[in-house]
Amino acid sequence: MLADLAPITLGELEASASLQTRIDRKYLVPTSALPVLLDALDPAVRTLEIDGERVFAYESVYFDTPGLTSYLGAARRRRNRFKVRTRTYVDSDVCWVEVKTRGPRGATVKTRLPHEAAGRTELDDPALRFTSDALDDARIGGLDGPMGPTLLSSYDRVTLHVPSATPGPDSRTTIDTDLVWTDAATGRERALVGLAVVETKTGSTPSSTDRLLWRHGHRPVRISKYGTGMAVLHPELPSTPWRRVLDRHVG
Repeated sequence: MLADLAPITLGELEASASLQTRIDRKYLVPTSALPVLLDALDPAVRTLEIDGERVFAYESVYFDTPGLTSYLGAARRRRNRFKVRTRTYVDSDVCWVEVKTRGPRGATVKTRLPHEAAGRTELDDPALRFTSDALDDARIGGLDGPMGPTLLSSYDRVTLHVPSATPGPDSRTTIDTDLVWTDAATGRERALVGLAVVETKTGSTPSSTDRLLWRHGHRPVRISKYGTGMAVLHPELPSTPWRRVLDRHVG
């Protein structure tokens, strides 16, 4: 199905649908349903292609304080919650440190800085300064100590460029499969078996991908690769936002 879609380069995608401030909607879709959905996409949708490849390996390392300030902020739905991670594009060995905070009306605001891939499980001095500045800009304080790695997630991703039907920026849809969570301290692993995480990244208006998913009976769910992964590996932690997903899909 991917082979039937027209390609788009990374430069074209970032120029028309960078969406560093955006509305994220996430869906859990059985992998067996993906061919039908891909076949029904808007014909104008294009897929990211780099050096002839359309499926790319990703690895994220999440960082938190000793008291899990980031995790608990999400678990307790605090207004000033945040997330800090390194994101590595495994195939190209390119890495960024990224800080995600909350903007107006629930929008996600992401800022990032290049990072050495070889040191992706640590935050070096430039990354620490960048992280501190980003959190200060978002008026987030009260951290209980230095941040260290807590969780790794690895998966394969397909990225789609979705033209906007209204004036405004185009959107992205990502399809993540073969997701595996690994505890940074113990090395324990859990996999999300038989399910894909489909995420739409839009402006204020839902994309044609959202409407396609709705027509096929899929509704947005609360799932966070960091929050849900930590809750799976550490069932003693509070996990109210992701309880339905944990009970119905992860177990």
